[in-house]
Amino acid sequence: MSEVQKPVYGGQAVVEGVMFGGKHHTVTAVRRKDSTIVYYHLPRESKPVVNRLKKVPFIRGIVSLIQSSATGSKHLNFSTEQYEEEDDGEKQEEKKKETKEPSKLSLWLGVAVIGVISFLFGKLLFTLIPVFLAKLTEPIFSGHTAQVLVESLFKLILLLVYIYVVSLTPLIKRVFQYHGAEHKVINCFESGKELTVANVQASSRLHYRCGSSFILFTVIVGMFVYLLVPIDPLWVRVVNRILLIPVVLGIAFEVLQATNKLKDIPVLRYLGYPGLWLQLLTTKAPTDDQVEVALASFQELLRMEKETEKSLESDVIV
Repeated sequence: MSEVQKPVYGGQAVVEGVMFGGKHHTVTAVRRKDSTIVYYHLPRESKPVVNRLKKVPFIRGIVSLIQSSATGSKHLNFSTEQYEEEDDGEKQEEKKKETKEPSKLSLWLGVAVIGVISFLFGKLLFTLIPVFLAKLTEPIFSGHTAQVLVESLFKLILLLVYIYVVSLTPLIKRVFQYHGAEHKVINCFESGKELTVANVQASSRLHYRCGSSFILFTVIVGMFVYLLVPIDPLWVRVVNRILLIPVVLGIAFEVLQATNKLKDIPVLRYLGYPGLWLQLLTTKAPTDDQVEVALASFQELLRMEKETEKSLESDVIV
């Protein structure tokens, strides 16, 4: 199979594991403390309206973000439950006996909504805090362009400091290692190499389609967009920053897709480098054990995708 014909897969690091998603399924593999690997499978739901929206430039980015936030939250919830159950297994079992479990549907909906809200709330904070910080510097850096540049600088500093601080915690450091393992598996697959631990470890932990790159592009894109709108008085600045969040996200998504398409062109490939540099913070070198978990997740996804495609082909023939 040529590289052009290969389907596109994405992924996400979770607590002690990795999630991978394909056309029909998403799969998470998590390693428990007894060294066993457990899986969580979630089929992708096909919704005609959503599928049509995902073909519309600039809008498709917002739709994809909402979908990935909702789906990713469910997988993250699964991995967190595995982690918590191992740390306090007996108490967890007692709670399950004493408490009536909610239906899977209500649980999934709840986690999905929380995931989307958390993403939007975080984006709101990282958008507005730099606004007020930049306003404090107005006596020194006055003028529209100067204020937008200072605001963008504060946003970048806030982003880098936040990532660095959370990366110091043992749990997040391991998540970043699994993030590196996820990228290595995707890079190994896309290069056409055999999916072995050795080949995966030899692959890069950086990838052009990474969400980390997308976050950085929102800062860069936001800077150019904000140059086109008024900043005074302060309430106007706050309102237009909030209203422009979907616009910035939509454009940043298109920029991310463009840099991925241009990555093999000698000069234009450098357009994606800022995002790759940020990944030096959000990914860490994984251990062989962590790569094994990532491989287990990806291979399980490939198996399920293959079975689904065969089933669909059979339905067409019949």
